[in-house]
Amino acid sequence: MEECIFCKIAKKEINAEALFEDDDIIAFRDIKPIAPIHVLLIPKRHIGSVAEISEDDALLMGKLIFQAKRLARELGTEEGGYKLLFRVGSDGGQEVPHIHLHLIGGAPLFEEIRPI
Repeated sequence: MEECIFCKIAKKEINAEALFEDDDIIAFRDIKPIAPIHVLLIPKRHIGSVAEISEDDALLMGKLIFQAKRLARELGTEEGGYKLLFRVGSDGGQEVPHIHLHLIGGAPLFEEIRPI
């Protein structure tokens, strides 16, 4: 299988300005932001989606969430609030088959929940 775009970003084959990076994860701005702050946090190791994580991935998933919290503070959206979002599968709106956590903030993020 050909590597996905996020694997290529993690390997520096595609340029993305890293807001945070360590051995396990990288964070960068979404190219199609839906709010003033829209950052994607990805593991450097390919995992297709939340549906594919295992118990062995628990620390990595916690690290993604903790780093999102730190970036929210650094980017100035901690006080007003922000949204963390994982999309899973096509019905969940996942467009890239590599797990990614959205950090979205800088504006009111209310969603109306409608009954089905």
